[in-house]
Parts: sequence; C-alpha cells; structure tokens
Amino acid sequence: HCSIYDCPRAGLNIGDGCWGGHLIEFCDIFETVKETGDHGSFNSWGRDRYWVPSIAEVNRRVAARPGLPFLDATEPVRIRNNRWRCDHGWDIDLDDGSTRYEIENNLCLNGGLKLREGYRRRVENNIIVNNSFHPHVWFKDSDDIFRRNIVMAGYYPIGMPARWGREVDLNLLPTEAALDQARQLGLDAHSVAAAPMFRDPTRGDYRVRRDSPALKLGFRNFPMDKFGVESPRLRARARQPVFPIPVTSPEPAPHPETSAPWFGARLKPLRGDGELSAAGLSEERGLLVLEVEEKSAAARLGLRPRDVILSFDGKRASHVKALAEAAAAAAGRTIPVELQRDQRRIILRWNLP
Repeated sequence: HCSIYDCPRAGLNIGDGCWGGHLIEFCDIFETVKETGDHGSFNSWGRDRYWVPSIAEVNRRVAARPGLPFLDATEPVRIRNNRWRCDHGWDIDLDDGSTRYEIENNLCLNGGLKLREGYRRRVENNIIVNNSFHPHVWFKDSDDIFRRNIVMAGYYPIGMPARWGREVDLNLLPTEAALDQARQLGLDAHSVAAAPMFRDPTRGDYRVRRDSPALKLGFRNFPMDKFGVESPRLRARARQPVFPIPVTSPEPAPHPETSAPWFGARLKPLRGDGELSAAGLSEERGLLVLEVEEKSAAARLGLRPRDVILSFDGKRASHVKALAEAAAAAAGRTIPVELQRDQRRIILRWNLP
C-alpha cells in the first residue's frame, strides 16, 4: 500500500486511458497539488483517440460509432478503498474524457470528487467530507452512475447536459435545499437529506453509525484502518492527513455576479476553481457565455455557450457593462476579440453594426 504526500502536483496521475485495467487501492494520498492548481490528489486525463476538446464534435463522433470511447479504455480502472485529501484542487479529479472508471469505497477528506467529460464511470459508496460532487461538461449519453454516496454539500455542476448520464440516485445529501436543487435537475428521486452520523471523525473514523440513514439507502461501511503502508516500520514513519470536523454545507451558493444580457447572449464574470477548470484557464478573467439565443446578434458574431471572452479590441473583458460600452465605441469597425473555446485561445474578427 502507498502513502504519498507533500507533492507539488498529484500523488497519482494517469495520462490517458490506454489500456485501462489499473487497480488503485488502500492508498493514503494527501498534501497534494501544493504548487499548482486545477488538479487532484488522484488526477487522470482520457485524451484517447476518440477525444477532442469540442463537446459537440465528440457527441457527433460517438453517435456515429458508439464503441469509439472504448477502443483504448478496454478495461475499467478501479479506484477503491483509498483515502484522499487535496487542499488546492479536487481529491479525485477525472478530466478530459477519462473513461471507464469504477470509483468505490473512497474517503475524500477535503476537495470533493470531479468528473469531467468521459463515458461509463461508476461512482458508488464513497464518502465526501465537507464537499460534494463536481460534474463538469459531460457528453451526451455518457452512461455515468453516481449512486449511494455521502456528500456534505449540494452538487456543483458546470456546463452539464439536460440529462446526467444513466443514474444519480440513492445518495445522502446534507439539507433539504440541496436535495430539492438536485431534484429540480431530475436527479436523486430516492435520495435522502440527513446528517451522516459518523462514528469518530476526530480520529479519522468516518464510518457511519448503525442508525445512520445512509445505510437504509444501501451505503456500506468500509475499513478506515487499511490506508497507506502496511509494515510497522514504515507506518511508524508515515504521516497522517488532517481529519476535518464534518460541517454541513447548504447547496452551492451562486456567484455574487449576476448574469447580464448582451446582443442576445447572457454573460457573467468567470469565477471559481470549477469554472476555471471547465474553461481550461489558470486565472479568473474574462466573461463566461452562459447561453446564446438562436439567430441573435451574438450568434451571428460567432459566440457559443461556454466561450469565455478574454479581450475585446485589445482591452480585457472584465464586466458586461464595460463590454457594452466598448462595443458601442467600436461601432462600424472590425475589431479583434480573444476567446477561450474548447480549452484553447482563438481570435475572432467582429464587424460591429
């Protein structure tokens, strides 16, 4: 068993899905991503043959050839019975098309669990302390499952389709508000909102008591004393992670900046690690495009949902009012507009009326 800590980046990283079949179990991995960001204690990329950064293009390819994502990820990667803590990122971070993962019986102590893009991930029977599930920009018909997990905040979705994979249900959420938020998205029909009732979290025992409502949902306790190195000599040397006191959080609070209309689009300032990660940016800058009305002026200019407007006529795009003022000043001219789209920079030339 591995004890891995004090890392500038991930403790474990998988660079692509070829050929899958890995087994990661009974590891103790913490104090990670200490010098960077947008990463996890466990991190993966699934930049396999089927994957490109465009969600629409992958949806088109996989609709034509449903088996395409599994040409490289021929066997599942199993991540089970581990303890993770990331203080500058996600405890478990599956990125860029990571496909065919089975994530079970993991204790996540701080950063939560993120699934971006990819297909056929099953996340079941995990404990996410003082955080939650972070689903980002899934493909259509991803066939993902998030079931019988304990979370302590509402979900943090970014750029998700109307239907989230195959199943999100039978989870223990912290509050009725968080459960209602999930159900408004068509999720968690049989889930419950209640306290998990951990046995002794100050000593690292996050098993639930016999009267915990999680057990009625099918959650199963798993050992809390098997993480990390086994030999007595090494166990005496190995450090332990910080064990957080459980704090029930409400549903994710909206960012204080409200969206504003602009030429038939809705924009807001880009904020937070989740939005940065989804856009592939390293700093909070620019205006995130939330939606674009069909046949609007914004659509004719080439804007798409999930674009980030970084600069406009050589000036940083900081807020919608400034963008509107700059657009009025540039009327009748062709100006350069810098965007972040599908995790890369592009320049559009706008001829404003």
